[in-house]
Amino acid sequence: MLLNDDGVDVAFQGAGAKAGLEIWCIENLRVVAVPKSSHGKFFCGSSYIILNTIFLRSGVPYHDIHYWLGKDMKPDDSTMASDKALELDVALGYHAVQYREVQGHESEKFLSYFKPCIIPLEGVFSSETGRSDNGSYQVSLFVCKGERAARVKEVPFSRSSLNHDDVFILDTESKMYLFSGCNSRIQQRAKALEVVQYINENNHIGKCDVAAIEDGKFVGDPDVGEFWSLFGGYAPISKNSASLSNVELQGSSAKLYWVARKKLCLIGDNLLKKDLLCSDKCYMLDCDGEIFLWMGKNTSLTERKESILTVEDTIHSQGRSRSTNVTFLTEGSETVKFTTYFDCWPQVFAQSLYEEGKGKVAAMFKQHGFDVRELPTEDPEPYIDCVGSLKVWRVASHTIVPVETGKLFSGNCYILQYTYLGDEKEECIFYAWFGSDSTMEDRVDAISLMHSQVDSVGGQPVMAQLFEGKETVQFFYIFQRLVIYKGGLSSECKKYVEQNGIADEMYHEGSIALFRVQGTGSANMQAIQVNLVSSSLNSSFCYILEAEAFMFVWTGNLSSPKDHDIADRMLDHLNPKKQPIQVKEGSEPDIFWDAIGGKMDYPKEKDTKEFVEDPHLFVCIGIEGDLKVKEIFNFSQDDLTTEDVFILNCHTELYVWIGQHAKFRSKESAFSIAKKFIDLDILLEGMSLETAIHVVMEGYEPKFFTRFFSWDTSKASMHGNSFERKLAVVKGLGPKLETPKKIPRAYRAGDTSKSSQRSRSKSTTSERTAPRSKSPAFTALTSRFEASIAPQLSTPPVVRNLFVKSSEDSLNLGKTSSISPGIESSESCGMKQSKEGFLDSVPAKEEASVSSTEEILTNGNDALSVGLQTFPYEKLRVSSNDQIIGVEITKREAYLSAEEFMGVFGMAKEAFYNLPKWRRDKLKKLHDLF
Repeated sequence: MLLNDDGVDVAFQGAGAKAGLEIWCIENLRVVAVPKSSHGKFFCGSSYIILNTIFLRSGVPYHDIHYWLGKDMKPDDSTMASDKALELDVALGYHAVQYREVQGHESEKFLSYFKPCIIPLEGVFSSETGRSDNGSYQVSLFVCKGERAARVKEVPFSRSSLNHDDVFILDTESKMYLFSGCNSRIQQRAKALEVVQYINENNHIGKCDVAAIEDGKFVGDPDVGEFWSLFGGYAPISKNSASLSNVELQGSSAKLYWVARKKLCLIGDNLLKKDLLCSDKCYMLDCDGEIFLWMGKNTSLTERKESILTVEDTIHSQGRSRSTNVTFLTEGSETVKFTTYFDCWPQVFAQSLYEEGKGKVAAMFKQHGFDVRELPTEDPEPYIDCVGSLKVWRVASHTIVPVETGKLFSGNCYILQYTYLGDEKEECIFYAWFGSDSTMEDRVDAISLMHSQVDSVGGQPVMAQLFEGKETVQFFYIFQRLVIYKGGLSSECKKYVEQNGIADEMYHEGSIALFRVQGTGSANMQAIQVNLVSSSLNSSFCYILEAEAFMFVWTGNLSSPKDHDIADRMLDHLNPKKQPIQVKEGSEPDIFWDAIGGKMDYPKEKDTKEFVEDPHLFVCIGIEGDLKVKEIFNFSQDDLTTEDVFILNCHTELYVWIGQHAKFRSKESAFSIAKKFIDLDILLEGMSLETAIHVVMEGYEPKFFTRFFSWDTSKASMHGNSFERKLAVVKGLGPKLETPKKIPRAYRAGDTSKSSQRSRSKSTTSERTAPRSKSPAFTALTSRFEASIAPQLSTPPVVRNLFVKSSEDSLNLGKTSSISPGIESSESCGMKQSKEGFLDSVPAKEEASVSSTEEILTNGNDALSVGLQTFPYEKLRVSSNDQIIGVEITKREAYLSAEEFMGVFGMAKEAFYNLPKWRRDKLKKLHDLF
């Protein structure tokens, strides 16, 4: 055994440096690394140490250490495993949490590393062969317990091993049988099928037949006869009481002991205070079904080893179950569950602003000697197509009134219906938006009226509840450009203001108002009216002050060039008539301060966003009455069982997922479930009561939900319960795909409805937001097509640029509008500018030679034939006022020249026609050719 200077085994050198699992085994009283090819194989006669490392989005590593004890291992191996696990914690800087795992009673967190299960092997681990010699293939009988994590145990191959409560797997060389007890649950059977598939792939190369045997149904099924013949013929299974193996014992009390000199001294119970814990001592928290050992940060390695041994002796001397869960914690790395046994455990807040920085702020701090790591610039994505159809209604006296999109008032509640084209079908999402000053009556009405709107359109659209100031990025992308004004128009809001004697801050044209400008780019810009006081300012933002005759644009010292560009564009949107005046922070004129009530202190530190950690998935066990939830570790799409309701906690937003076969079907009550979950605060993260909530139905999951999973769309379209679906996959029947729905009218050529064209003309000031594209053509479109075709586009964005200097990372909008004075655009001259820069004359009206093109256009890829007549892009567009007569309207793109086709779509015709039709149609719609 080799130890380094810190008393740590050299086998742990470099441990935890990379994310993922690392496993060691105790072999002949020494630590031996287990190769990755053997991960998940555990021998009953050995003990193991497992390290799981993940890196949080902040870059900080998080470690969990488990030591696993086989049922047939030697006593010395158990002691050594716990000692070595502690040494590994030392090597990781005392930041890991340690768990004691006993064969057959492993924690679900441990089992989640080895999905779908672990099946311990007889014998001991050998570093030379990776496993012991177990002889030839033998018939085996396994009992499979658990609905969320499979607990598999081999039992004697005998009829007496069977019962009515569990699920069993009979593994023979030529066939596998799944026997489901009549009292077993659907989820338990489905989880057992995952084990069947695992055994089949590992022991039979996936070629073994599988038969499902249901307890009590034997007539007319040849598989049933084969199954019972292996047991010597059918005989009734004895009745037995319900299995208690999956019942989790909840600690009814908590007692805290000081561990000193291998003895326990009781120092408190029930309502415990953190002050009872001293950094130079070790303590045992006994919660009946679970034990925690807390080790102060100033205790020595020897003291910790003695304390662990004392806990082990206590479990043995008190005759407690060998499977008692034991968790070892070092001060500062306490788990949430541990802290819940203490009254008012202090929360640990985020790092200081000086520890993380971005851009010039980081550089400035570095110049003063601070060690600051720069944060990467990340512009969040909406994950859906955000140029669809948007409708907005204001809640007014128990009804809704349609209003103009792009303007909201903080005293009102609104309902939004957004329809967009998904991958293969129409998608829809409804929002209920609550202004910060809206009344509770209007909020209740908003939820009720939103459900009425959902019922009127049919289907299962996503429903969301958002509060002002807590909106999702996607919400802002849908609006593209949004202004939120103070005040409210609803009768409830006006009544509240009048009854409480509150000043009416309703915005009117000509009002003196202060707006904070925010956003990430041209597709995501907002101007939010804030209190008309200087304390509303922040050095991280730009502000627009609308005064009587002027529009002041105040730029904070920590704002970016991108912020300046957004402020320019929102300026014209708010009031294009008033003269803009740029005001830099620190050089404000007196008239500026007078307009906002005088100069006062305001935040001048960089407004940084906190890291949002990975989401957590919870299954709702009890929905009626008090909500009970259970976390699913290392979750995947397969964990979303159709009989249940799940909550995906993304910290800044929640998703309530409702299975097709769940008893609970009320989406209106789903918002109440989410609120109860927030009140529970399972992770002790202090979630806001105004956290965004989404309700998602199985089979209608949007991309902004599925992005948290490795998603297989076909699985969501399968029919039947969890067991039936899994059985179809195991038997090779595979999922059945739904037929894609027809593309809605809003996305077809020739539709000029206001809602479907909102991304093309949204402003009365002729300012246009550039179309956003996720297609491969986007890069080519902006770099090649923009330079040569843009002069022919209709009125370009009009932006009053107050900022003379512009950086490369500023917005791209407006680049195409710069035309030299005195030079007319090619469009005004009736000319078309070619890619080479020459001007070619084009007749005002041209007719296509239909007789020569009709045959070509009906032959798919033959449309790229050189014999097809070509026409300019501007005259082929759906919205063109000078269209070509006689072209096939569904094949407009085919009339483009090869060079212009590349400029528009960013790919050759051949590559384009190899795309699926829905994808081609989407690209053509994007470029106004469909």
